[in-house]
Amino acid sequence: MKIKSKYKIARRLGPGVFEKTQTQKFALRSESGKKTFKKGGRGLSEFGKALLEKQKARFTYVVNERQFKKYAEVAISKHDKKPEDSLFQGLELRLDNVVYRLGLASTRLAARQIVGHGHISINKKRVTVPSYKVSIGEIISVTPRSNSSKLFSSVAERLKEYNVPGWLYFDVSKMEGKAISLPKLSPTELHFDISTILDFYRR
Repeated sequence: MKIKSKYKIARRLGPGVFEKTQTQKFALRSESGKKTFKKGGRGLSEFGKALLEKQKARFTYVVNERQFKKYAEVAISKHDKKPEDSLFQGLELRLDNVVYRLGLASTRLAARQIVGHGHISINKKRVTVPSYKVSIGEIISVTPRSNSSKLFSSVAERLKEYNVPGWLYFDVSKMEGKAISLPKLSPTELHFDISTILDFYRR
């Protein structure tokens, strides 16, 4: 999934969609510019608000429309858990997102590229599919040939100021981690409304 202009998209959807736009520099740029993001979807129809929320989530996780729709449809079809939990877990357990959450990449887009270029292994087997669904207990590690790459030279330093989520474990000395439980949805920590997104796909 290619993203042409993060700043333009963030002005429309909000600064939370990209890691690089969650900065004071972007905030000042937005205040001084003529265009600002539509906070809360004011002035939009119900459909427009739902579309806006869907786009926020899609760009946050760097997922194309077809893939995102599939995640939503699977979540809606499941009856063993709440659709909101299912959609959130489906997105969070993507390999590229797990690589980002472990601190191996500074952004989800960078994590997607790292996986796609073959720098990550699952249980010692190289995986190049960013959408690979990580299961609890699977070992996610940097491949031996990539351990000395500049891509990961700042990981230890980054982790001094970053807390890995509680549902993940990471051993920086081995450059490997794993999911120890399912990620739990906390709506207050999200900048988009999952319930509204699911309603969009139920139409």
